[in-house]
Amino acid sequence: MSNMQAAASELELNAPVRRRRRADDVAGLGKAKASVFVAPSLILIGLFLIFPAIWTIYLGMTDYRLTGTQAANPQFVGLDNYAHALGDKQFWSSLRLTVIFVFFSGVVGQSVLGFGLAWSARSLRGWVKTLVEGLALAAWVIPASVASFLWIALLDRRGGTLNLLLNTPGKAWLIDNPMLVIIIFNIWVGTAFSMQLFSSALSAVPPSQLESAKMAGASGMQQLRDVVIPNIKGHILTNTLLITLWTFNTFTPYLLTAGGPNGKTNILSVYIYNTAIPGGQLGLGAAISLIMLLINLVIALAYLRISKGRKGS
Repeated sequence: MSNMQAAASELELNAPVRRRRRADDVAGLGKAKASVFVAPSLILIGLFLIFPAIWTIYLGMTDYRLTGTQAANPQFVGLDNYAHALGDKQFWSSLRLTVIFVFFSGVVGQSVLGFGLAWSARSLRGWVKTLVEGLALAAWVIPASVASFLWIALLDRRGGTLNLLLNTPGKAWLIDNPMLVIIIFNIWVGTAFSMQLFSSALSAVPPSQLESAKMAGASGMQQLRDVVIPNIKGHILTNTLLITLWTFNTFTPYLLTAGGPNGKTNILSVYIYNTAIPGGQLGLGAAISLIMLLINLVIALAYLRISKGRKGS
C-alpha cells in the first residue's frame, strides 16, 4: 500500500511539469514536427531579409561599382566608404533635409492632421462621415506613381491646375518651393493611416469619463487634454514611431523632384539611390544604407525606451 501511495504522490509532483510541457506545446507537434512546420518561413526570411542584409554589409566594405574595373574586380576597402560618407557634406545636407522632411510632413503634418480629422469625424454622421474618410483613404491607396503624376499635373507651370485656380500663370512650384511641395504631398498621401489609427483609439475612450468631464463643465479642449490624450498615449507613441520610420525611408518624393533642383529635396533615401544607381557607386550606396538602418534602429530604441518609461510610471 505504501508503494502505491508513493507512486501516487510522485504522479502528483510530476503533474505540474507535464502541464507546463503541454502548455508549451499547445499544437502537440513536438520539436521535430514544429521545426518542419516553420522551416519554409525561416527559409524565406533568410533569403529575403537576412541574406540581403549580409550582402549589403559586404558591399559597403568594397569599392564595387556598376561599371568599370571595380565592377569586375571589386576590392575590399574596409570602413573607407563609411569614412567617406561621414566626411561628405552632401551626406550631412541630405540628413538635415531628411530630418526637416520627417518632422514637418510626418511627426507634425500627418499625426496632427490625422488626429484632427479623427477628432472631427466623431461628430459627423451618415454620408458626410463616409465622404471625409473616403477622400482621406483615396489618397492613401492610390499608387505612388499615379499620385505623383496627379501632383505634377496639378503643379505644372504651363497650364497646371493650381496655377489656373490661383491665377498665377507660369508659377514653377516644383522649382521655387520644392521642399514645401514634397512635405505637403507626403502629408496628403499618408494622413489616412493616422486618421484610422486615432479613430480606433478614440472609440476606445470610456464614454463615462467624457460625460463626467462634460458634467463638470470641461470645454472641448479640456476634455481633450485631461481625458482623451491620457487614454490614447500608447496610440500616439505607436503612430509617431511608424510615421517617423515610414517617412524617413520613403522614396516617393523622388517621383516628383528626383532630389532636385540643386539637391534641395535630396533626402537620404533619394541620396542613396542617386549615389548607387545613376552614380554607379554601389559600395558607397550600401554603406550609406547601413548608416540609414542604424539611424532607424536608434529611433526604434528611443521609442521603446519612452514606451517602457510610460508603462513603468
